[in-house]
Amino acid sequence: MMKTMRDFRAFSNILNVLLILHSLVPLISSSGWKTLQGSPPVVIARGGFSGIFPDSSLGAYNLALETSVPNVILWCDVQLTKDEVGICFPHLKLDNATDISFLYPASAKNYSLNGIPTKGWFSFDYNLTELADVSLLQGVYSRTSSFDGNHFRILTVEDVVKLVKPPSPGLWLNVQNEAFIQQQNLSTKRFLSSLSTRGVSVSYISSPDVGFLSSMKSVFNPRTTGLVFRFLRENEIEPTTNQTYGSLLKNLAYIRTFASGILVPKGYIWPVNSYLYLQPYTSIVSDAHKEGLQVFVSDLVNDVPFSYNFSYDPLAECLAFIDNGKFSVDGVLSDFPITPSAAINCFSGLERNARKQVDTLIISKYGASGDYPACTDLSYKKAILDGADVVDCPIQMSKDGIPFCLSSIDLVESTTVAESNFSNLRTTIPEIKSGSGIYAFSLKWNDIKTLTPSILSPYSRYGLNRNPKFRNQGKLLTLSDFLSLTKGQTSGVLISIENAAYLEEKQGLSVTNAVLNALQKVGCDKPGSQKVMIQSSHSSVLKIFKEKSKYERLYKVDKSIGDALDSAVEDIKSFSDSVVIGKASVIPQSEGFLVNYTNTVTKLQSFNLSVYVETFSNEFVSQAWDYYSDAFVEINSFVVGAKVNGIITDFPKTADRYRKNLCLKEGKKPAYMSPVEPGKLLQQISKAYFPPPSPPLPVLTDTNVTEPPLPSVPAPTTAPAPTTP
Repeated sequence: MMKTMRDFRAFSNILNVLLILHSLVPLISSSGWKTLQGSPPVVIARGGFSGIFPDSSLGAYNLALETSVPNVILWCDVQLTKDEVGICFPHLKLDNATDISFLYPASAKNYSLNGIPTKGWFSFDYNLTELADVSLLQGVYSRTSSFDGNHFRILTVEDVVKLVKPPSPGLWLNVQNEAFIQQQNLSTKRFLSSLSTRGVSVSYISSPDVGFLSSMKSVFNPRTTGLVFRFLRENEIEPTTNQTYGSLLKNLAYIRTFASGILVPKGYIWPVNSYLYLQPYTSIVSDAHKEGLQVFVSDLVNDVPFSYNFSYDPLAECLAFIDNGKFSVDGVLSDFPITPSAAINCFSGLERNARKQVDTLIISKYGASGDYPACTDLSYKKAILDGADVVDCPIQMSKDGIPFCLSSIDLVESTTVAESNFSNLRTTIPEIKSGSGIYAFSLKWNDIKTLTPSILSPYSRYGLNRNPKFRNQGKLLTLSDFLSLTKGQTSGVLISIENAAYLEEKQGLSVTNAVLNALQKVGCDKPGSQKVMIQSSHSSVLKIFKEKSKYERLYKVDKSIGDALDSAVEDIKSFSDSVVIGKASVIPQSEGFLVNYTNTVTKLQSFNLSVYVETFSNEFVSQAWDYYSDAFVEINSFVVGAKVNGIITDFPKTADRYRKNLCLKEGKKPAYMSPVEPGKLLQQISKAYFPPPSPPLPVLTDTNVTEPPLPSVPAPTTAPAPTTP
């Protein structure tokens, strides 16, 4: 591996890419928002909270009202029935997100839709009475289908107003395929024109059809109802002008003659390249604002992969559109309205050095391993830059006794060693893990440091890979290198030690002595030096450090527990200052839904033990449904809800941003910053779809904690210094 200059240039290039958004702060100032009218952007809930409940269902609309800003706008895709009743449903065809194909199995029909032969169950082939027994289903297969048994019925536009009572500014009606609808001798214009006579007020009407939207100008008062032109993909043809939407984008002055705003996919504003990395933002927002057009952005969806620049954090993506220092869109259309609600009112305008609103400790998991290969110099530098209080180093031992940082004792898991000249060293050691591996103690440090690191992608089976552009960047560090890198840069370091007994007994390597020696060598044992935390799931390791040092000790409970015996906690207290537990030990799940709070945190804290919880990741598949595919919702539920002392995360930037948000200092938290209630969503699942009960979590006992001491080892001696080429 090339050294010094190449590493410096590589890291500089990486920072330039990742700081593309950092350079665009702050947005909120004394002059207000950079929206057209200087007011905060609006939140538009597409089909309600359609990221959880079936789109346009009563459950979706109610959840949107419960979790969003008070003035959230409820979006309804208007379809017409045979008797020209307007219903709220996301598609012209009903078969994707209802059970109509089971109720009317022989009623599918064929139509030519935009010149394409299309078969299905269409809303205009049924009157409202015939649709009364049709139930809404989750139409996005990656989302939970647990509410499909709730028999949510199809709602009319008037139902949404009467049953849900949307607050001001209220209701957004979106109209698609009007020309096709007219071929069925129906008229959406006629339906919309009748709403005022029935006491239904509409805040916005959108359509991708120039002709239809132009015809609405004479029907609605522009002071009360905004007409919004919806842009589809740039190469699609707009039916009235026969121009592409990309061409129409260049003539915003023309759009202004019949609309007060535009709704564009997010890629119109922040395009990405073929590798899903951000490109420079376009001028569309500022251009539209100059023409007096509001700009609304769509496609901000929490559970669909987006640009790697946002590190799987949907709130970070939302902030790029409203809080970037150059412009702000006037509204955000989302299936998860809680995210833009919090982004607008809690996270916007935060400067990089904003004050923490909670004292929650942030501990990295292998550095910023969500962005760079675990335990590399790049991962650690990023963790420091991102605000981690404590940066961690899981200790592995080389064959020649050099302690170094790596996420696993098996080199295969985080390096490309399996494709190297050392692939023949693969072996099976049941005491360590099932299956084979190439173990750290099989190679000398001079060989290990030549290995190419490989980024951890724990959710790659879902197609969620981490930062592929830098998946093999960075270099591995010895413990001494790590301590030098972090010295004076963080408030503390965490040294994790596992497999100590095996290394001593079978390999003749004393990991405890190696760590003690390295820490002493850089002066970590001196008063006033950087805080050192020693973590292990073995009491025998922590007892050695209690005898030979004054470092803070963390006992890791490596299984999920629902409580702990007093005697077990007293035992832990005798050798440890803090406890690390998994998320399930705090809030257990059943089929992806939260069940309740356990007594674990309360019990441990009652013995004056700090409680740290792991591992918090940004990928939505790592989170329970109750967290709405948003990392900040999950973190908030542990910090504010469970009152843990700290969190361990592979995305420290997300956690640091969370604890600085302004809503945390409010006495009464707004709905979008209130911790979730475990069991609330679970209780709304129908009996037929209710998941089977999970077995109760075990209680931690004395026998789980007590273990024999490590083998007798010599006093600490100076470890051999790593050689440099």
